[in-house]
Amino acid sequence: MTPRYSCALPPGADIVDKARLAERLGYHRVWVFESPAVYGDTWIALARVAEATERIGLATGVAIPGLRHPMVTASAVASVEELAPGRLVVTFGTGYTGRSTLGQRPVTWSELARYVRQVRSLLRGEAVEIDGRPCQMTHLPGSAPDRPIGVPVWVAASGPKGFGVARELGVPGVIVTAVPEGGDQSGWPEFALLRFGTVLEPGEDHTSPRVVEAAGPGYASTVHAVWEHGKEAVDAVPGGARWRAALEADRAEGLRHLVAHQGHLASLTDRDRSLVAAAGPAFLHAGWSGDAASIGERVRKAGVAGVTEIVYIPAGPDVERELHAFAAAARS
Repeated sequence: MTPRYSCALPPGADIVDKARLAERLGYHRVWVFESPAVYGDTWIALARVAEATERIGLATGVAIPGLRHPMVTASAVASVEELAPGRLVVTFGTGYTGRSTLGQRPVTWSELARYVRQVRSLLRGEAVEIDGRPCQMTHLPGSAPDRPIGVPVWVAASGPKGFGVARELGVPGVIVTAVPEGGDQSGWPEFALLRFGTVLEPGEDHTSPRVVEAAGPGYASTVHAVWEHGKEAVDAVPGGARWRAALEADRAEGLRHLVAHQGHLASLTDRDRSLVAAAGPAFLHAGWSGDAASIGERVRKAGVAGVTEIVYIPAGPDVERELHAFAAAARS
């Protein structure tokens, strides 16, 4: 089966224009980032896109427990579902970037599971205990859709614990960052794969300014992850020691998380641009970068492996070009 192609976008003033273009180009869904220290509000963006489009699906990419009370999330789900019935998928993750930028560790898998259960119970119209007290959606007709509200709830799964929780919760879909290899990753009705990169034009390579700006943010995000797991470990990455020195010169210890992830998956800071330059051609290998035929072949192979949806992250200053190019490659 050939996977459908979707896109992931940061909440911003121009998300409606990008979502309308994605709809015209045949994208299956628009996934909206959640990282409130770096981007705008996810649910406001989803509501704007819901009102401005007709067909394209909507998804949180991904919602993070701990940023909102479960009732606030359930009410937001209800509001978007009311604007775009049947088009919303709510996906929850542990919050690598969204919480790291707040100086917090990702939530545990047990915390995520509890939160998902609470939100699903609220959407069914049930009373559920939260923080020691019962909560229930008691909206009167006209204030929200009637319960139960049947919005699918997915999990952003990673590792044995993540897939174990997803199976325990019985979610209908997962989103991952690597092509499934069988075992715990196989057999999902909906299996989305998140990918960044750029479709290369004839003659372009790792030195092309357009390629650097479009594929560089994805590569930089992988280095940010190395830094989060061990500050000095980033020195082993090409240009990592220089990057860390620049970060440490910019902010004092205890404040560096505030700026380390700026532009996450969307644009390059000058500090991150030096990382990409130091990586040379290797930075193109972190995601899906190549000519249209090679991207199309990767889409095909992902489908053979069980992926049902490719979620592409267009980056750089010309997102319109990236959306056009990836759609053409995916259709091929």
